[in-house]
Amino acid sequence: MRTSGNLQQIEKSAVLFFTGGGTGGHVYPGIAVYEAVVEKAMSAGVQIKAAWIGSRRGLERDIIEPKGIRFIGIPSGKLRRYFSFSNVIDIFRVVAGIAAAYLILRRHRPGVLFSKGGYVSVPPVIAARIAGVPVVTHESDFDPGLATRINSRFARKIIVSFAETCEFFPDSLKSRLVVAGNPVRREVLAGSVERGLRHLSSDGGRPVLLVLGGSQGSREINELLWRVLPALLEDWEVVHQTGSDESGPPGGGGYRRYSYIGKEYGDVLAAADLVLCRAGATTLWELAAAGKPSILVPLGTQSSRGDQIRNAGLFESLGASYILQAGNGGEEALTTYVRRVLSEPETLIAMGKRAASVFRPDAAGKIAELLLEIANGEVGNED
Repeated sequence: MRTSGNLQQIEKSAVLFFTGGGTGGHVYPGIAVYEAVVEKAMSAGVQIKAAWIGSRRGLERDIIEPKGIRFIGIPSGKLRRYFSFSNVIDIFRVVAGIAAAYLILRRHRPGVLFSKGGYVSVPPVIAARIAGVPVVTHESDFDPGLATRINSRFARKIIVSFAETCEFFPDSLKSRLVVAGNPVRREVLAGSVERGLRHLSSDGGRPVLLVLGGSQGSREINELLWRVLPALLEDWEVVHQTGSDESGPPGGGGYRRYSYIGKEYGDVLAAADLVLCRAGATTLWELAAAGKPSILVPLGTQSSRGDQIRNAGLFESLGASYILQAGNGGEEALTTYVRRVLSEPETLIAMGKRAASVFRPDAAGKIAELLLEIANGEVGNED
């Protein structure tokens, strides 16, 4: 692969498109790659023109546009592995999305389309193949989801986060695989303990338990926490991202609740001593980047394909996390784990180091170089 020193060969401007969505986990790593592309291009005197193709109804617009990235919405339909009458309607939405994405790509002629996955990404990837635009797709999870399995058939390169993930792909695609890790957004990498404690108005006298339910919150985790909150507050400061859930106790004392932690997230994560959260791949890689031990409550197979269970199992096998289920016995398990790490600070430190051992700090840069390499000589005209 050519390094950034070879970017002088690219024309004065390059057009790169991004796609993906449905959850924050399909958006934040893409933003990290975008930032790395801009940084590398600027150092070579290349102007980047970028846009993100996402769902008109998804949450990605609200994340993308504040970053200064142009957002273009298209129709999208959800991909389901089970029977549902909604599948019939969504087939038409997918077809409409392919047509809309094709017209967009034909007009702007990007040098490459980077897909971060999720059902939103499938129509643009198929449209890119029809339009002759090279595709690079990325998978964050330990095992590839349905969208990645579809997108990989149209992609020039398939980037995975774990070396073990390569075994899930057929031999015919092995030559396209690249192991690069999962990109992590800059605010996480630049997180500061001091700024985090200041934002929380904490003197650092007690350990901080950060509770996250994902970008859209989690009623299951919220209710689990609230059932044991009085006991936790005896020893911990609890910082809770609740999502849109407005029930539960109000904040006060050692309990601080937020519907969403925005630009301060990296600092708050840095200030945390322990994290209670889901086991989405992006969340786990952010824990790894920050070197944080965790208690994981993975989504079950009733509401997902089981990817979080496998992600959590990997981190548990490394000694970086504990796993619990939020149902029967969840309260007892949570208090047991929290008391254990409080009485064994060396365990907390060791778990954090094991989490950090997974992180690949060059992931975003490596992917950015690959995208610019593919765009080299295939630069489009935005007009």
